[in-house]
Parts: sequence; C-alpha cells; structure tokens
Amino acid sequence: MSLPSQQTPLFFISLFFLTITIFFPSLTTSADYTNLVYKGCANENFQDPSGIFSENLKSLFDSLVSQSSQKTFSNTTSGNGANAITGWYQCRGDLTNSQCYDCVSKIPNMVNKHCGKTIAARVQLSGCYLRYEVAGFKQVSDTEQLYKTCGSSKASGSGFEDKRDSAFDMLEDGVKSGSSLFYTGSYQSVYVLGQCEGDLGTDDCGDCVKSAVERVKSECGGSISGQIYLHKCFISYSYYPNGVPDGSITTNSSSTGTRQQGTQRTVAIAVGGIAALGFLIVCLLFVRSALKKRSSTKHGF
Repeated sequence: MSLPSQQTPLFFISLFFLTITIFFPSLTTSADYTNLVYKGCANENFQDPSGIFSENLKSLFDSLVSQSSQKTFSNTTSGNGANAITGWYQCRGDLTNSQCYDCVSKIPNMVNKHCGKTIAARVQLSGCYLRYEVAGFKQVSDTEQLYKTCGSSKASGSGFEDKRDSAFDMLEDGVKSGSSLFYTGSYQSVYVLGQCEGDLGTDDCGDCVKSAVERVKSECGGSISGQIYLHKCFISYSYYPNGVPDGSITTNSSSTGTRQQGTQRTVAIAVGGIAALGFLIVCLLFVRSALKKRSSTKHGF
C-alpha cells in the first residue's frame, strides 16, 4: 500500500488561490490608482554644478511624500531665492490617507526616470499627481490643457448626449458644493468624476470644471468615455448603456452611491467567507494527511 500523497494539501491550496484569482481578480492585482496617466517634463534642465538643486529637489520630494500620509493635498517649497523649488501633490478625493501615500510615494522615482533634472515636471497617476517647478518658472493659465483622451467606441442610438450633459451639470454643481472640491456621481448610466486643485476657491473650481466639460464635449463628441486634465482640474466620464458590473463604480450621489457601496460590502463578506472556508479545508486536509501518515508508519506500511 502506498503512503498518502503529501502533495494533496498543496494541490488544494493551489486550487483555492487559483479560484480566488479567477473569480476575484481585483484581489490579486495592483491598485489601479497608481497607473501612469501622463507625464510632462520641461524642455530645460537646471544647471547644478554644486548639487544644490538636486539636494533641494530630494528634500522637496521627501517632504511631499511624508505629508501625503496625513492629507490629500499640499504644497511646499524647498530652498531659498533663486535655488528654491516649489512642489504640489494631490490625491483623488475618494482615496484614504494610506492610499494617498502609496500613490504619491511612487512618483519621485518616475520623475527621475522620465524627466531627469528638468526645471519643472508633472507626473499624473490615476489616483494622484505630483508637480514641481523652480523659482521664476513661467506660469500658465488654470485652464491650460495638459492631457486628453477619448474612448474609441461611439455611443449608438439617441439620447446619449442629453444624458452626458445632465451628468456634467451634476458634476459642475457637485465640485462646488463639497469642501474637497471633488465629486463623483452618475445620471442614467453616465458616470462622471471631477476634481480641482486644493488651493482653488469654489467659484474658480466651478469655472475650471466648466471649461473642462466644454472641451471634452467638443473634442470627444460621441465617444462613450473621455478624460481631460487642465492645469488646475480634471474630469472624466464613462457611459455604460448595458449597465456597469456591480461594485466597479463608486459614486456619492444619494441613491446610486448607497447601492454600489452595499454591493461592495456584500462582495467583501462573500470573499471573506470563501477565504475562511478555504482555510478550514486546507487545515483539515493537513490533519488528515498527517494522521494517515502516522497510522501507516505505526503499522509498518
């Protein structure tokens, strides 16, 4: 008689985690809020024979990353006079402080990799951005367009533009009504998100978002999705005519937001139950294997 295979528990462990990976991929992939959206680098590098600019830039990055664990927006200056460098970071309004830190902390290395020692740079991830500029750098308008993308698919049938425009109206009002200058919501399957830089007033934020809305409507037309980043604000929209998978969109509009958050909570409970059951099965298999092996050894098999 052969001994019971010691590989059996390992097989069920592998099968369990494979199941989790297939049916709950979001649990095994990196957070999408750290995906790179775009980068902007000044054409001019700073001259740094003494190394003072490099020191000031490192100090600036360290300070901004540290602050990101406590609040979602901040700006600071490192150095003095002509050697001063000012930097900003901001995280999306629906991120926690720990997620904000995780997002912002990835950017300094990206800046060094993509921009080197330029006198100004900006790196935008899905959930945050960080930018800096040396003293005297030329300023741009709050509504200067930095980046835009439009979905390749076009809406079919009638009524899309009316739904999208109504969602945009909600967005323009929403960013001005909250203290965070951030809003996400939906109107008849059109999901919108927008945010202004934290140092804008509510009226200026509304003007910036309005400008972004006008541009994305003009440039994306009938595309079912789009996003546009201006210097001081950004917006995005997505249209799901056939419905959106439960839990994949979080909104703060009164009815839709409650439903989506409830769905996410249900999924979390279900996943927790599956994980606990899987762990129990694995433990029982180990105990069973150990007892059989002990019994076989005792009887000389």
